[in-house]
Amino acid sequence: MTSLDPAGADRPDLRYAAYAQERLAQLPPPADPEAFALAHHLLHLSYLVVNDLEGRIHRPRGWTLPGFRLMFKLWLLGPTQPARLAEISAMSRAAVTNAVNTLERDGLVERRPLPDDRRAVAAALTPAGEQAVREAFAEQTRREQEWFAVLDPQERATLTELLTRVLANRP
Repeated sequence: MTSLDPAGADRPDLRYAAYAQERLAQLPPPADPEAFALAHHLLHLSYLVVNDLEGRIHRPRGWTLPGFRLMFKLWLLGPTQPARLAEISAMSRAAVTNAVNTLERDGLVERRPLPDDRRAVAAALTPAGEQAVREAFAEQTRREQEWFAVLDPQERATLTELLTRVLANRP
């Protein structure tokens, strides 16, 4: 069973999750109320954070959160091949290509031939793209801090460690 925090008692989404977990606890295996609650809350939080960041920060700039994430990676890594961007972004190569095409059209990213292989290209930020990423990054960081302000630094570190462990051992 789960106990609903009194602070969230008036939240319909949290009431539903508690109800679903209690109902699943009454069912035989393979029902797993704890796994359900964990996945449900993680997915729900992810959905809310993505929608919030996109709606407040990225859509007003004409971007998606994945588009920003690609530009952010280029900002940190420098020119990077699209295949590598797909590998580290949990995106398909086609999705990366589409995002790079859009960002290139908007003057934020450019394709550059690689010096050692003239057939291969790397995506790189333009000066306008670098400035745009810096501004969006500052805004997104402030918003992320607001989202996680309810956790103290040790709780944030623990949650990050636990999520990293799940990601490292995903099926």
